Amino acid sequence: MTGRFETRRIMLGEVPVGGGSPVSVQSMTNTDTADVGATLLQIGELEAAGCDIVRVAVPDRDAGEALGRIVAGTTLPVVADIHFDYRLALLAVEQGVAGIRINPGTMRGGSRLEEIARAAEAAGVVVRVGVNSGSLEKRLRGPGGKVEAAALAESALHGAALMEGCGVTRLKISVKASDVPRTIEAYRIVARESAWPLHVGITGAGTLWSGAIRSAVGIGAILAQGIGDTIRVSLTAQPVEEVRVGRKILASLDLGEAGPQVISCPTCARTEIDVIGLAVRVEKAIESYRAPLTVAVMGCPVNGPGEAREADVGIAGGRDGAVLFVAGEKIRHVPPDSVFDELIGEIRKLMRERGESG
Repeated sequence: MTGRFETRRIMLGEVPVGGGSPVSVQSMTNTDTADVGATLLQIGELEAAGCDIVRVAVPDRDAGEALGRIVAGTTLPVVADIHFDYRLALLAVEQGVAGIRINPGTMRGGSRLEEIARAAEAAGVVVRVGVNSGSLEKRLRGPGGKVEAAALAESALHGAALMEGCGVTRLKISVKASDVPRTIEAYRIVARESAWPLHVGITGAGTLWSGAIRSAVGIGAILAQGIGDTIRVSLTAQPVEEVRVGRKILASLDLGEAGPQVISCPTCARTEIDVIGLAVRVEKAIESYRAPLTVAVMGCPVNGPGEAREADVGIAGGRDGAVLFVAGEKIRHVPPDSVFDELIGEIRKLMRERGESG
């Protein structure tokens, strides 16, 4: 891990972003924003999964007018995603959102952007200048509509400079493409050129399986270079899955409050218990916890005991059951039909000690 780039610290509602604050996890609802009940229900599910910031699309006035009730119904900072119509941005600010996202490629400049900037600054609303490869301004596209990383960075930096020139003091920047190398390079450029906090993600990453891999590679590579203050994993899946993948990415890099992590052996001919089934059951059982905890589910005598000792709690399984370890100490032998229950019992005990009831 490289030391993190120094960025300015802003507050998005009660969530600090940048300035060395923990990397936060975001997601975006896929309900009809005008349906306040459905949207708040999904936001509650996202919060329970560990989401720190939620974004909602505002495609029309009905959605914009629902924002006040959505903001009032959740403790999460709400960011309004605005395209094309500057009036929706002004309406979102009036409705009390914590932030707005605008894209230079879909918003006209000039006096309209100045009006948005003045309103946002007066209300203490954060502005994210979010650039995507699929909606980059025509002036920055190459032959055949090709979009280079440098063009993404130029668009974002220009948009941020416009907002800053209009008096905005709470800014975030994002530069997303659907492929990993271009996205990494665009973030490198922006990180060198700007001190504003960066929202990191791979846009249009794909379905749950392939998109999680692409996002983990891209977001992980960017974060490992010390770049990034908040992340969103963009998946063609239910939004809760975005949060789960995002938290796993942070856990892999020891960033922020990442929750429990299950490590388990890949299985081979030496495996003597159902490691796959057990690991899946354990992971599902502890997914609601927020405190950090390492759980080892191991199934052979080669690496099992060592990995289980290194974890906060773990088992090393064999034909006649498993050995249970807690904080590096061998606690007891567990018979085959009690392995899951005994392991979960120790996990819950440790979580209670860390202030979580589960």
